Amino acid sequence: MKNNPHYLILLIPFLLLQSCQTNQESNNVITSDITNFWKAYDQIQTVEDAVSKLRILDSLYFSKGTIGLKAIREVRNYTPQDYLKSIDDYPKFWASIRENTLEANKIEQELEGGIEKLRQFYPDLKPAKIYFTIGAFRTGGTVLDSLVLIGSEISMADSTTVTEEFPEALSHLISHFKTNPNKHLMFLNIHEYIHTQQKPIVYNILSQSIREGVAEFIPTVVLEQATPNPQIEFGKQHANRIREVFEKEMFYANNMGKWLNSNATNEFGMRDLAYYVGYQMCENYYNRASDKKAAIKKMIELDYNNEAEIEEFVAQTNYFSSTLDSLYQTFENKRPQVISIAQFENGSQNVNPSIQEITFKFSEPLATNTGIDYGELGEEAFPKKTFPGRYWSSDKQSWTIPVTMEADKRYQFLITNNFRTPEGIPLRAYLVDFKTRKE
Repeated sequence: MKNNPHYLILLIPFLLLQSCQTNQESNNVITSDITNFWKAYDQIQTVEDAVSKLRILDSLYFSKGTIGLKAIREVRNYTPQDYLKSIDDYPKFWASIRENTLEANKIEQELEGGIEKLRQFYPDLKPAKIYFTIGAFRTGGTVLDSLVLIGSEISMADSTTVTEEFPEALSHLISHFKTNPNKHLMFLNIHEYIHTQQKPIVYNILSQSIREGVAEFIPTVVLEQATPNPQIEFGKQHANRIREVFEKEMFYANNMGKWLNSNATNEFGMRDLAYYVGYQMCENYYNRASDKKAAIKKMIELDYNNEAEIEEFVAQTNYFSSTLDSLYQTFENKRPQVISIAQFENGSQNVNPSIQEITFKFSEPLATNTGIDYGELGEEAFPKKTFPGRYWSSDKQSWTIPVTMEADKRYQFLITNNFRTPEGIPLRAYLVDFKTRKE
């Protein structure tokens, strides 16, 4: 059969098709998702009902998508409904961004050159692929493993992009588009490429700041250009106050949104200032290093799960006004505490089982955030009937929960650090552990 000329005629087109598909994915920069999106977009405009629109979106965009499209949907939790809503709600935006996104396939050579520049500074660079996709406004760029994932609807916008349809939740993109992000695709991609080289992150604000700072600072060295992101210039203009506030808040359990990836309000009126904090630390470290290439290697390869290594790096940046230990102790000294339980002494082995309320008194007035969780003994040791019926005292310095307890039983639960002061300082977690007496 192998000598059958008809077999060969049939086989050659198949091999050519297979070769084209393989070559597309073998490139370092893949843009086919953008083309597929606009095919789906145009077809969606021809139908009215949501079911038909979703069917088109799936058949022309999702089903034909690259692994990059699948990855960005996974990382940002994009649903088909997210896409369809953005398509339906912002027609003027999509009309204004279309031409820009279709230029993505023209910058492949430029991006390849940027990657090679990075390799010169960091010879241990591992391969990664860059996927230009279109998402639903949750990221201009992110990564998953060795994949750089570009949200082109954000990263390829410019100052002429129409934003008048945007709701408040997307208001931060208005100022971002004024910086012409499509002119800074090289910087964005090197930033994200560096993320593909970094070790897994520990999710606290200090580690997150350093991680983003590494990816934000190194491109300025590699590309010999300033960062286009306004947080850095703003940060340098307000450096002392930002450091002062960050030193206090970096230990807070629930304060990530004030510093990173959120529109949460802060006193500066500028989001994502963790980028500046990390950037400044990295700039300090690099400037103080005698071996610049070794400094870049160290920053890229930081192990965020190694507390000693992170503390050593922070000390060498000379960014903070004191050591991390000293700053943490200052933070601990300011934390509110549970000072007593009104009905009995914590740890008692003779608590009256007929008590129907437990009242916690705090060292100072708190905001009305609350948090209560199981202890090591689990749900079985948690008092019954603890919700509803909880209430605060008028001065917000005590909090009461209703309980129903059995005789001769050990109870245990945790008052968590979700309690906090109006300024956001979290409560020291407090383990409640006692036993009721026999009847």
